Amino acid sequence: MYDHENRIVKDSDFKVAIYARVSSDQQAQAGTIASQIEALHERLAKENLELEQEYSFIDDGYTGATFLRPALERLRDAAAAGAIDRVYVHSPDRLARKYAYQVLLVDELERCGAEVVFLNRQLGQSPEDDLLLQVQGMIAEYERAKIMERCRRGKLHAARRGLVNVLSGAPYGYRYVSCHEGAGQASYEIILEQARVVRQIFEWIGRDRISIGEVRRRLQNQGVPTQNGKAYWDRTTVWGVLKNPAYKGMAAYGKTRTGPMKPRLRTQRGDPEQPRRPYSTSAVPVDQWHYIPVPAIVSEALFDSVQEQLIENKKHARQRKRGAKYLLQGLLVCKKCGYAYYGKPISLSAGKGKRRSYAYYRCIGSDAYRFGGQRICNNKQVRTDLLEQSVWQDVSSLLKNPQRIEQEYKRRLTGNKKNVRWNSSEQLHTLIKKIKRGIARLLDAYQDSLIDKSEFEPRMRRAKERLAKLQAEVKKREDEEAQQKELSLVIGHMQDFADKISSNLEELDWLKRREIIRALVKQVEVDEEVVRIVYRVNPPPFVQAPKKGLLQHCLRRDFPLAQ
Repeated sequence: MYDHENRIVKDSDFKVAIYARVSSDQQAQAGTIASQIEALHERLAKENLELEQEYSFIDDGYTGATFLRPALERLRDAAAAGAIDRVYVHSPDRLARKYAYQVLLVDELERCGAEVVFLNRQLGQSPEDDLLLQVQGMIAEYERAKIMERCRRGKLHAARRGLVNVLSGAPYGYRYVSCHEGAGQASYEIILEQARVVRQIFEWIGRDRISIGEVRRRLQNQGVPTQNGKAYWDRTTVWGVLKNPAYKGMAAYGKTRTGPMKPRLRTQRGDPEQPRRPYSTSAVPVDQWHYIPVPAIVSEALFDSVQEQLIENKKHARQRKRGAKYLLQGLLVCKKCGYAYYGKPISLSAGKGKRRSYAYYRCIGSDAYRFGGQRICNNKQVRTDLLEQSVWQDVSSLLKNPQRIEQEYKRRLTGNKKNVRWNSSEQLHTLIKKIKRGIARLLDAYQDSLIDKSEFEPRMRRAKERLAKLQAEVKKREDEEAQQKELSLVIGHMQDFADKISSNLEELDWLKRREIIRALVKQVEVDEEVVRIVYRVNPPPFVQAPKKGLLQHCLRRDFPLAQ
């Protein structure tokens, strides 16, 4: 056998090792790791050296910017134990990206008696060899930093232009069409079968108001596979679907940022002992995301409704852990200070050694101990049994007589019709075209010096103001028409809901009543003399709704405060 200077090595116990590394899984899959290993084996064969399998150290998918690599750790341990005489590496940047790391590793291995051999250069003892190693290390480190910065700025610029190219993949329900497939332009393509599942998930949360756990169970019972083909839907997977704005047509770029590696108390199940990346990720505030238009699967109104329901589910989950004791728990709000009402049991003396127990709903703001000994609200407390009875009677009356909702909607429709302008939509569009032609003629006259600047500017300003008013009127008409269609659809949905549950209202137990109240009531506002029920009337799923807020909480019921 021969050493790297073609000198014969006679020691039969001479042990050699190889080390190879690629930075990403994509590089590993592309075969770059295989090409390194092949070159290393060719060098060993040329020098008539034999390699034992246990001394083949491969880090595929680990960055060279850190020491924390599984195979590198084993290589250093073996060298420290004196088990290795020589280590073959393809190039210095495969050992480490940073020059300082290269020097430390080479020095450590050689102090342990393991000579380091790079295929693309020879280590010598001259100052020129050391200088060459330094230059190669610094160039590799500089190239890495430059590539990372260019990629970051390039992706950010593309995201601001609304290009899908910066998104690495597509979520469940979409197929990512690469630049090569899309003639230079990447895009999202809806997978119809998966899109139906996505709509169903949003409908379950937004309409049926079930929990994420129940969604997961329904998906598994129906045998719906995940994006990776697994039969098990994890809660975090469902949560990721519900929180992803791509489903309403706006994919988000820049939702996370990288930072220094955070210390870990323990390795999570399924993760390697040493992390593949020497950094940690953290969430970026929503207002700093960059949105990219993609095909929508659900309406924006349904998406927003689901986000509100997720907040409510989280609040109700805390109540379930403590145990719900009151029918209106989580719904009562003080009209004076805005704090919530909570249930509090009170025991009163009834004479002859007997005591009677009552429960009251009490404003949090009236508890002095919560605010440094000073009450911030003096609103009244309310007997739980009397208030719950009043609210349930009103909800039952609404379900038995849904015409109340229909009458309220018709009143709004009538109110919208009273605002009809003299000009029809067709006339408005005609006027807009006429003004645009006038603006074009005015520009031509100014360019041809037929009118001077003092005459041109005020006429152009008046024309643009007139155009803006007409365009705003057209937009208002379109919103009114969309609202009228939406209201008509909601009436039908509410009638169907009332028909299904109004037949056995009196036989419902406490839990069923609580579910119905939570489905229909947004909140109950307690004032000094009046209690107001704010009903929740959401738009039906998968229908394009007008601007948020036009349909929700439109029916309010007031009744005197129960003493």
